[in-house]
Amino acid sequence: MESMAGKTAVVTGAASGIGRALVDECIAEGMNVVLADVEDQALDAVMASLAAVSSRVMAVRVNVADPQQVESLATQAVERFGNIHLLFNNAGVGAGTTIWDSTLEDWTWVMGVNLWGVIHGIRSFVPRMLAHGEPGYIVNTASIAGLTRSHHSASYGVTKHAVVALSEQLAAELERVGSNLRAAVLCPSWVNTRINESGRNRPAGLANTTPPPEPSSEMLKRWEDMQAVVAAATPASEIARFTFDGLRAGKFFLLPHPESFEWVRARFRAIENDF
Repeated sequence: MESMAGKTAVVTGAASGIGRALVDECIAEGMNVVLADVEDQALDAVMASLAAVSSRVMAVRVNVADPQQVESLATQAVERFGNIHLLFNNAGVGAGTTIWDSTLEDWTWVMGVNLWGVIHGIRSFVPRMLAHGEPGYIVNTASIAGLTRSHHSASYGVTKHAVVALSEQLAAELERVGSNLRAAVLCPSWVNTRINESGRNRPAGLANTTPPPEPSSEMLKRWEDMQAVVAAATPASEIARFTFDGLRAGKFFLLPHPESFEWVRARFRAIENDF
């Protein structure tokens, strides 16, 4: 996609972090933008800040873990702006620790948003995008955690690996049907976002019914270290600009942190050694 002016983008998780930065990039490109987020106050604040371009943006409160809400989002987006050309399945959360200490509620919430949210987005939007036949991109936000091993949150790491695999499958299927659509997967390392505060949007129905075990001293130290790293990490605006540059170049893997490739190389070296 070389020219994006006048086209329409949908961004989930649009009220903060990478999603918010992607919205700004879309607007800078002259696009219509549909902002989807589960956080009402943050969504209202973003819309207020975009008052000058209000005719080109709309906001919809959406829990991406709910397929009916995502389907409604697609319907509203098409009714307002017509054909959709860019879909950013970006909403994401984090919770839990080890596989065995994470609660079922932790697993259900993280899987629902990080994985099922992407699946719902693809199922609701891609048929509509295929039908209009114009060039477009589906960009799924994963993480470098989806290309490496041993994240501090088991559910987060598992879902991000799944999003990478899902994106590869989507790319293959779009090629198979000869579509003008392309897929990409965004795999950043540390970014200055509020991912560590995602519990603020956790549904009451998925609150832990029993307290999780007390984290080990090692896990607490990891959490403290991660808080400091996130605070000093890459601004989301840089990730958004990198993403759009990648789309213009026709890339599939969007890897904005070249220093993290050594982690990926180590994983594949381990696979090679075991052969």
